[in-house]
Amino acid sequence: MDWLNYHHLLYFWTVAREGSIAKAAEVLLLAPPTVSTQIKALEHSLGEKLFERRGRSLVLTEVGRVVFSYADEIFGLGRELMSAVRQLPTGRPLQLAIGVTDSMPKLVAREILAPVLAMNEPVRFSVREADLETMLLELASWKLDLVLTDRPAPSSLRVKAFTHELGRSPVVLMAAPPLAAALRPGFPASLDGAPAILTTGETALRRTLDRWFSSLGVSPRVVAEFEDPAMMLVFADDQLGFLAVPSLIAQRIQERSSLEVIGTVPDAEERFHAITVERKVAHRGVQAVLEGARTRFGNS
Repeated sequence: MDWLNYHHLLYFWTVAREGSIAKAAEVLLLAPPTVSTQIKALEHSLGEKLFERRGRSLVLTEVGRVVFSYADEIFGLGRELMSAVRQLPTGRPLQLAIGVTDSMPKLVAREILAPVLAMNEPVRFSVREADLETMLLELASWKLDLVLTDRPAPSSLRVKAFTHELGRSPVVLMAAPPLAAALRPGFPASLDGAPAILTTGETALRRTLDRWFSSLGVSPRVVAEFEDPAMMLVFADDQLGFLAVPSLIAQRIQERSSLEVIGTVPDAEERFHAITVERKVAHRGVQAVLEGARTRFGNS
């Protein structure tokens, strides 16, 4: 009877997802020649070529695509197995590994994770912060149980993931008291020439704000751009300019800083998502997040 070497299959699967042996070697913490040798061993055992080289790129053959599909299912089941085992009673706290993308407002993440803190069992959770692509790779390699983000998983990434929309929030503008008081009269026309602290142009919120400013015929004076929403709050509190935040956290911001609401941005909203590698979530902590969001945001 022929036996499948699952180490070889893992190396193949990682190369297929990463698109090159060099990138896969970095993920696997192995030397590229080692990964290449293991791929050749798998091809030899299957009697078929799994990759073909086109220029500098590796492309899956027809057989390679079939094997990749099976490997995806196998390692997906492995992830579910790891998750299920972590749910078994052990007398220890429930472990929950969370990824939060760097563009996700941290106070929103705190609101979303509140149901985990309220669970009727001890929970120990760890939080990692990075860009979405890095988070998804860690999710696929079973280092994370879920990722919280302000945008869904892009279909271009070769990672099997499921996006769960948690909720939506209108957007308000806030500023330190002197600037807020000056901008409220005549809002939103008063924003023309006003100092603004904005997210970088890569975010959906920034694009929405730019369209809104254009429709009003106003041009705020952009004094700073940030990827990290927490940094924006710090500089806005120092009276550098106004900023846009989800109304969901406006009250909590007011409690923690001097910032005040200027007004609401019509037709603008921030959307928040949880990404998992399981369609049917087994982890009790992740279930608490999803169920809590349905209650908090009124999702069906």
